[in-house]
Amino acid sequence: MKIIPLKEGNFSTSNTKDFTLLTEENKDTIKGIKMSVNPFLIITEKDVILLDAGIGWKNENEKTVISEILEKENINPNQVTKVLLSHLHKDHIETTITRTENGFEATFPNADIYIQKRELDFAMENRGNYSFDFDTLEKLIELDNIFWMDEDKGNITDEISFEVVGGHTPFMQVFWIKENNEIVFYGADDLPQESYLKYHLAYKSDFDGRKAMELRLKWQKEAIENHWKVLLYHDFEKSILEF
Repeated sequence: MKIIPLKEGNFSTSNTKDFTLLTEENKDTIKGIKMSVNPFLIITEKDVILLDAGIGWKNENEKTVISEILEKENINPNQVTKVLLSHLHKDHIETTITRTENGFEATFPNADIYIQKRELDFAMENRGNYSFDFDTLEKLIELDNIFWMDEDKGNITDEISFEVVGGHTPFMQVFWIKENNEIVFYGADDLPQESYLKYHLAYKSDFDGRKAMELRLKWQKEAIENHWKVLLYHDFEKSILEF
């Protein structure tokens, strides 16, 4: 199994969830919550899997950071077979679509996109919530290659399992990818940074902060016992935490 972090950068996000890239010039003065945005590509013998899809940040050449990383890794978007979305906040879905002169298209045309239907229902009931980009979301759900999920837990393939755990959002789901003796765990925004394991806190930014905290304690124990590789979506320094 190969794990490729697709780090778009370090950002500050405002109360209205607008993202600003952190630079040497502004990092000490800019206000807002600071975080990394770091989707992951997992390559197994059977699949090329994208775990969440970032904010579609573009460099000065107007190419997305994710597309540039894929190019460097000699991976064509057509090779991606699965896109696993933990939840539908704007910083987790943007590169599922590519805007074109004629509208939009799937960035990964040969990939099945896995979305929890109840997570979509929650988003649509909260149209005033700045965490969602409804322009992108409404285009995303028009794509032909969506696999709608409605079970609480189960297996996508023999290698990929999921569980709807809530916490950060009511129906956020997490994923395990297992191949040979290797176990990769993606806890998304219930476990976005290594510091969340050091300081046992219930965060107000979560829908149910106490539940997310309890899940982290459970996962930490299981990670130690089973030697998981934990993927960190919002950590500044570490992408992968090995136990």
